[in-house]
Amino acid sequence: MAHKIEKTDEEWKKELTPEQFQIARKKGTERAFTGKYNDCKTAGTYKCVCCGEELFSSENKYNSGSGWPSFWQPINESNVETESDTTHGMVRTEVMCRNCGAHLGHVFEDGPKPTNLRYCINSASLELEEKK
Repeated sequence: MAHKIEKTDEEWKKELTPEQFQIARKKGTERAFTGKYNDCKTAGTYKCVCCGEELFSSENKYNSGSGWPSFWQPINESNVETESDTTHGMVRTEVMCRNCGAHLGHVFEDGPKPTNLRYCINSASLELEEKK
């Protein structure tokens, strides 16, 4: 899919930290329980670290015990896209920013009601804009 924002790896490297680049642009992951937003309870909007697209609200965040920030739904379904991920000998559903294609994490069907979804997202792919 063509994204609204497309840049070369070199352009992204100039804008992101090495960790953000590895995770958001190269589909990496942070170790469980190490991300800055895992235990965060601050109210606000979680945006894509690459392009600033609004992705998740703190109102939909919950403690899944997985070690990554977890949400039961995105702010708007049209802000994220998904595709099958068969890496690491597993079948998972990858979640990406629809605006720039950044890798965010994965979504699983073991979350709370009403969606029964768990968007398991890397902190390094997000930037929290605190509610004022």
